[in-house]
Amino acid sequence: MGSAVSLDRLDFKLLDHLQRNGHCSNVELAAAVGLSPSPCLARVKRLAEAGVLRGFEADIALEKLGDFITVFSEITIGEHRRDSFRIFEEAAEKLPEITECYNVSGGCDYILKITATSMARFSEIRDHLLELDVGIIKFSTKIVLRKPFASRAVPLRSLKLGN
Repeated sequence: MGSAVSLDRLDFKLLDHLQRNGHCSNVELAAAVGLSPSPCLARVKRLAEAGVLRGFEADIALEKLGDFITVFSEITIGEHRRDSFRIFEEAAEKLPEITECYNVSGGCDYILKITATSMARFSEIRDHLLELDVGIIKFSTKIVLRKPFASRAVPLRSLKLGN
């Protein structure tokens, strides 16, 4: 975990608004949080320079583009050494279908979110990872049947940040 950046109430209001409406103009953002445009832009730049604001990604509706599957895979690595984890992470990062990778505690070492065009393509990705000999001793798969809801927004208000 990184060290926390010192933010005030207005910074949190900016972040809260941006994560819900990242394509808004600086003028719209300034009005939404009660600032004039110039100080608003300066705060947004400061948040980006501090690494708090990482970017403005598009939320793409994959279902409108064709068929795909989402799979969550639990990965267990044989040797629990820093180099073993690094080797696995570097291999996983090279596969564009692996969209998220979490190093976790509990019954496995990693949880991967994999988005593929088909079950056959997922099998190719799994087989490729296993063939790389990157220390995997267990590869467990959960196929997503549906996604009842999703939110990209971090619950800043309920986390009691910036009050």
